[in-house]
Amino acid sequence: MAALPVYRWRLAPDGYATRRQLRARNLRPGGQDVAAQLERPRRRRGPLVAYLYRVDLALPVRPMTPGRWAALAKANAARRICPTCRRDAGYVIPTSLGMCVPCAYPDPHASEGNT
Repeated sequence: MAALPVYRWRLAPDGYATRRQLRARNLRPGGQDVAAQLERPRRRRGPLVAYLYRVDLALPVRPMTPGRWAALAKANAARRICPTCRRDAGYVIPTSLGMCVPCAYPDPHASEGNT
């Protein structure tokens, strides 16, 4: 296998794009192999690497079907349900907590009647 061409950060020739740049143009790599890579040097560590794909071989992004929209909505709704109290938190449950904020940090004064 031949080595990939390596370009310095911001110096890649026209006709190459990263995945994000392809997505911004409503394109996807479409099964093609990585064509080149960018390297951004850093001090005391290895360089940051970004893989580049050829724009002329990229394919259009597949459209969302009603089934995909439904599956995405169901997955997002599941991320809002607290596994402890089984209520919709109204926001995506933080993975660092694993439960909604009221379950993670219960109010110690909630059982006392505030009058």
